[in-house]
Amino acid sequence: MIDPNDLNNLKLQLTLRMSHGALAFAVGDPKTDGKMVYEPYSLNGSISLSANLREAFANSELLMSGYKHALLLTDSIVMLVPKEEYKEEQAALLYRTTVGGHDKDDIARAELPELNAVAVFAVNHDVRIVIQDHFANINILPVVLPVWRHLYRKAFTGPRAKLFAYFHDKRVNIFRFDHARFRYANCFDCAHAHDALYYILYVWKLLGMDNSNDELHLVGDIPHGDWLKENIARYLQRTFVINPAAEFNLNEMAKRTDIPYDIKALYL
Repeated sequence: MIDPNDLNNLKLQLTLRMSHGALAFAVGDPKTDGKMVYEPYSLNGSISLSANLREAFANSELLMSGYKHALLLTDSIVMLVPKEEYKEEQAALLYRTTVGGHDKDDIARAELPELNAVAVFAVNHDVRIVIQDHFANINILPVVLPVWRHLYRKAFTGPRAKLFAYFHDKRVNIFRFDHARFRYANCFDCAHAHDALYYILYVWKLLGMDNSNDELHLVGDIPHGDWLKENIARYLQRTFVINPAAEFNLNEMAKRTDIPYDIKALYL
């Protein structure tokens, strides 16, 4: 199995990004040569996600290009387990008990050694079978994992504590790091900016963060971003919106608004 975080391997594998109501494919090496193909795929809402994927393999030029290795990014809810407490034989039961509603799904895991944690998450069983039928080798990660890894690297720049909110697929992942640990990580359904404001301020208060000195960093597909930042500013003095173009050294791919931030973090 190839490492999906190794840039030399990224150009050898096809990435499939799958969320509720959205499907897209990506391949390339934009960090080295600036080249990448990103292909959103229009879903047919009257059939299952696995049936959509079967149709995609018959219609998508990218999927029919002969790649042998694939990375599946899924927006499943993630359960984090401290590495020292993780037990493989208990992971599926613990996830299904904690999250609920995934009795027919497969349960996967991904290690976060830099954060001493294991991410446990659900994968649609039929989707997994379809992908395995077309690729010799697959890796599976939650969409938020490349974002965690990237933002962890900048979490400790400067003296102030930082809370991050990543918006994607009508959800918001809110998280904070301690050194080599998560201090907090949770995901909320978030289609509207009013919901985002409530969840962010709730977590901020829960963690006892300082309204004057600590920092909030917003990133991703922010709903009504101007309204949200303006209203957060009524309570918190230091709020920043992460600009992907500046974050990734003005790479052309980073400037594209149609590509999710998690794909940018993975490839760049």
